[in-house]
Amino acid sequence: MMFMSRHGGGRSLRAFALASAVALAAGGMVLAARAEAAPVVAVQSAFTSDRLSVEVVGSGPDVILIPGFASSREVWRAEAERLAATHRVHLVQLAGFAGEPWTHGDGPFLQPMIGELARYIRESGLERPAVIGHSMGGLTGVLLAQGHADLVGKVMSVDSLPFFSALFGPTATAETARPFADQAAAGILAADEAGFASQQGQTAIGLARDAATREAMVEWSMASDRQAMATAISEVMTTDARPGLAAMTTPVWAVYASDADGGAPAAMADGVWGREYATLPGVKLVRVDGSRHFIMADQPARFAEIVDQFLAP
Repeated sequence: MMFMSRHGGGRSLRAFALASAVALAAGGMVLAARAEAAPVVAVQSAFTSDRLSVEVVGSGPDVILIPGFASSREVWRAEAERLAATHRVHLVQLAGFAGEPWTHGDGPFLQPMIGELARYIRESGLERPAVIGHSMGGLTGVLLAQGHADLVGKVMSVDSLPFFSALFGPTATAETARPFADQAAAGILAADEAGFASQQGQTAIGLARDAATREAMVEWSMASDRQAMATAISEVMTTDARPGLAAMTTPVWAVYASDADGGAPAAMADGVWGREYATLPGVKLVRVDGSRHFIMADQPARFAEIVDQFLAP
């Protein structure tokens, strides 16, 4: 779920969202592990599913890391290796994204995947793990907690809203967002390889400040299944988790980005996140300045601090 614009400060929120909705096909990145740290070996989970796979690293309290739209689990690699000293980290890879096989044609994406995440938690014997999700992964975490509150200890939603299409304005609904969702999905399916790659490169500029991160986003997007991407973006743009916020008892942190030089201005970001999470009891809103959509890449030290605070008992 990507929405950063290179010209966010000079556009209305509606134009900001419209420009990004039709370009929502970038994602994924590789975060390089710290040079001074020895590599941490991840083990493939024995859990089998045609909706996701999971790598496990470290030991301690359980943390599930969910990547976003078209992203690889590598988006979390550096953070997972950092956390492995104190936590057992579960790195999710969603089917259809970044080379993970997709076998469901134009069938549904979100709810079957969320059901499989719940099954993973139950069958792996995890005791109310913390869930951290980026972008579409953040929405996934909120929906997982809404549908399976007994399985989730706490949720961190990273640069994600409970209703993506609220970026079109405060009166947007799933119904009014449908034409734009259909347009975004059709654009993903219709583009030729060269045009698609070019689109991803342009979109990536607005999503991260770091050049290496932008390059990795394009690679993961090009390795993703187009039908899976089209279905996922259509569902994300028309899925509204806001009606379920007021009844939630799971603690939620919503971490969001602000960038005065090419991203979302602070006042705009504060207004949107404050408005969209307003009905969620006890939500903690944390703004990260100097960052675009991929906060973990643009501000890794600050992001690590926030994660440690979130995971503290």
